[in-house]
Amino acid sequence: MKNDEWLTPPHVLQALGAFNLDPCAPVNRPWEMTEQHYTAHDNGLQKPWHGRVWLNPPYGLEAAQWLSRLAAHGAGTALIFARTETEMFFENVWSKASALLFLKGRLHFHHVDGTRAAANGGAPSVLIAYGEMDAEILKTCKLPGAFVPLIAHRARDCQRPECMSRGCFGHCMKVKT
Repeated sequence: MKNDEWLTPPHVLQALGAFNLDPCAPVNRPWEMTEQHYTAHDNGLQKPWHGRVWLNPPYGLEAAQWLSRLAAHGAGTALIFARTETEMFFENVWSKASALLFLKGRLHFHHVDGTRAAANGGAPSVLIAYGEMDAEILKTCKLPGAFVPLIAHRARDCQRPECMSRGCFGHCMKVKT
């Protein structure tokens, strides 16, 4: 995909309910995704965030900044490719998220005119919940996929030297029962 603005499929947004803010919304949108939008013209990373945030960040190296900001905000859901081995995933998802929903199949994103892309996104996608409310929404939203609840354990809460130096994962990451 050689475009920076790809819209989330409407059925995904409908399944997740209402959001208060989209801090990295496309400039042109055929439908409103949230109550309030920041676009590239607004620099949503620098603006105040409030309420439940929807985040479909620009895919690429800068996605980590957006996920880090959402993790710090603590209330919202992100949609990214399921690249679970990346440093971005380890830094901003495994150690900070409340739950994951690995979506079945590959999504067909939409162009800014609202039309569905002919080809799928090229990789599997995952929804990432930050905060218990968003975790519960992922659990009950009925989108097909695999739900994985997490208890995020931040390195600052762990006293093990290996966690303090590189972030907590593994022995401190637990799956809820």
